[in-house]
Amino acid sequence: MENEKKPLLSIQDLKTYFVMDEGTSMAVDGVSFDVYPGQVVGVVGESGCGKSVTIKSVLQIVPKPGEIVGGDIFWRWEEGQENGNEGVTNIVTLDPHGRKMRSIRGAEIALIPQEPMAAFSPVHTIGSQIVEAIRLHMDVSKKEAEKIAIERLHEVGMPSPEQRMDAYSWELSGGLRQRAMIAMALSCNPRLLIADEPTTAIDVTTQAQVLNLLRRLQDELGMSIIFITHDLGVIAQIADYVVVMYLGRIVETGPVDDIFHNPQHPYTIALLESIPTIHQPSKEILPTIEGSIPHPFNRPPGCPFYPRCESFMRGTCNKFTPILQPVNIRQSVSCFLHHPPDGEQVSEISNE
Repeated sequence: MENEKKPLLSIQDLKTYFVMDEGTSMAVDGVSFDVYPGQVVGVVGESGCGKSVTIKSVLQIVPKPGEIVGGDIFWRWEEGQENGNEGVTNIVTLDPHGRKMRSIRGAEIALIPQEPMAAFSPVHTIGSQIVEAIRLHMDVSKKEAEKIAIERLHEVGMPSPEQRMDAYSWELSGGLRQRAMIAMALSCNPRLLIADEPTTAIDVTTQAQVLNLLRRLQDELGMSIIFITHDLGVIAQIADYVVVMYLGRIVETGPVDDIFHNPQHPYTIALLESIPTIHQPSKEILPTIEGSIPHPFNRPPGCPFYPRCESFMRGTCNKFTPILQPVNIRQSVSCFLHHPPDGEQVSEISNE
C-alpha cells in the first residue's frame, strides 16, 4: 500500500559527523529510509547507535560540533502548499535558523523529546508554552490559541484540562507531563510526529497508556510517526515498519511482522533472543549480546557488528563493509551472510 504512494519524508545516505580534537564520531553514517503518509516507522537499536542524531538531523537541531556532512532529507509538502520542485524540499539545504526551516519544524514535523521534564520550562505554565507554540505557527488570537490548547489536552486524556493549563511541569506526574508534551507536539496538526523514546522514564502502566494514545491519535489524525526506542516490545505494539540501527548504520529494515518472525541480520536475531517471553522457564538466564558497542573514535574496520557477531567470517566481515540490500521482496539487510562481497558492492576498508 505504501509503495503506491510517494514518501512524506525520504532520508537518503544521510551522514552526520561530530568532529572533535579527539577524533571524528560518525554518529550517522549513510542512513537511508522512507516514511509514507499514515505510516508508523520504528527505529530501534542500542544506546549510541545514532537513532536520536538521525531525527535531530531531520529537524536541523544537531548540537555542535555535530554537522550534516552528506546525504539528503527530502520533505514532501501537501499539494498546493509549496511551489516549485513538485512540492519537495531538501531539508539539508535549508538554514537551520531560517524562516523555511522554522515553518517545517514544529508545524509540519513535531517532536516529542526524550525527557519532557527537561523540555518544558519550569518557570512557565504548561498552558502558556502550548499557546506560544500554537501562535508561533498559526495566525490565531491568544484566546483562540488557548481554546486549541485545551482541546489538545482533552484529546490526549489530560484530566481537567482547563485547570491543567495553569499548572507547571514540576507539578505533574511523569505520565501527565508526557501527555502535555504530546498535546504540545500535536497543537499545530503536524503531518509527521517524531517520538524520541517517549516511554523511557515512565512506569509500565503509563507506558501502555501512552502507546495506546499515540496509536489512537495516529489513526484519528492520519499522521505519520517515527518512533525511536531501544525496546523491541514497544516496537511490536506500535510500528508498521522497522529500521534496525547499529553504530550509525542501518543493518536491517522490513515490516514489523517480518522483522519479528523472520529476522535476517545476526544483530536483529540477537536482540529478539534477549527478550523474555511468557514461555520462558523460570530462573533461566536470558541470552545476551557479548561485548559492547565500540567507542565512536575507535570503529572496527569492515562490518561494525563483526566483533560481537557469532557468524563472523574472518577475512570478509573485518575487511569489507556490507551495504543494505534486499534479501526478499519485503526486507533489506546489510550482511555478508546474505550478500557475499564483490568488487561492485563493497569497498575494502583500511585499518588506519
